[in-house]
Amino acid sequence: MNTCFIVQPIHPAGIERLAASGIAARQASAPDMATVAREIGDSVAVITRNAGLDAAAMDAAPALKVIANHGVGTNMIDLDHAGRLAIPTVFTPTANAQSVAEQAIALMLAVARRGPAGDAAVRSGDWALRYQPGMAELRGKTLGLVGFGIIGQLTARIAHLGFGMTLLAWSPNTPDATLAEAGAERAASLDALLDAADIVSLHRPLRNDTRNTIGAAQIARMKPGAILVNTARGELVDADALAAALHDGRLAGAGLDVFATEPAPVDQPLLKAPRTVFAPHLGGATDDALRETAVQCAEQIIEALAGRQPKHLVRPEVWERRR
Repeated sequence: MNTCFIVQPIHPAGIERLAASGIAARQASAPDMATVAREIGDSVAVITRNAGLDAAAMDAAPALKVIANHGVGTNMIDLDHAGRLAIPTVFTPTANAQSVAEQAIALMLAVARRGPAGDAAVRSGDWALRYQPGMAELRGKTLGLVGFGIIGQLTARIAHLGFGMTLLAWSPNTPDATLAEAGAERAASLDALLDAADIVSLHRPLRNDTRNTIGAAQIARMKPGAILVNTARGELVDADALAAALHDGRLAGAGLDVFATEPAPVDQPLLKAPRTVFAPHLGGATDDALRETAVQCAEQIIEALAGRQPKHLVRPEVWERRR
């Protein structure tokens, strides 16, 4: 029986889908790459989440025919090495999009309405917080979306239809028609967006050219009292520059679901910054999204092993010369 190696736990629906097609699932005892390389063995497929898959793990699996990335970001998979070995990689660009968009909105609300501070105040009996200034509505504010893929578009829809926010998007490759359909205005540049937005929400993939999209210079351009939200990739933001801006009071706050290193080091300066709301990469972790993502991974593995081209290939050119 063919075996699919599961690097990190996935929703049981994905395992059930594999089993229904005669593919057994075997779970790694730990998600580090040394363990994966030691245990992957004769697996013909692998499903990995944010642990990725490195070259050594691929080399340790001579029967490997397909890698499935549980989620959108594939930066933790050595795609170049997979290409050299002619192993196609699939991903799930739509499965958790709604959940991540809702997380972006949740972080905006939590920062603007001082959610964690309010919770702490009730627990400590300090109701004086309600007399302090600094909270804001989302209604009528300008939301600047840096990147306008499916998650950015869904975030924009919720913000516009649910809160009456004005939408400004910087996404050079997005067609005008897509922006118009969402009710978004195109920003001429990232700087123009930062100048105008009350809330900046990041929705770009991690590449060499997107790393530190928001650094000290960009933060300096943001409106005093603006809010930064990141549900994309931690490396898009210079964490030290953001911490400094929060400490000096330039920004009203930040809501972050992602970090450059995960788990984030507890001594990281950003974690001591005021007016922040953090989450441990929960954007796509709703039960709904986990089920859909696991099933999409399983179905694409089934397709690939049957010789049928899967729907979401990271590098389609690898498919034609696959193992």
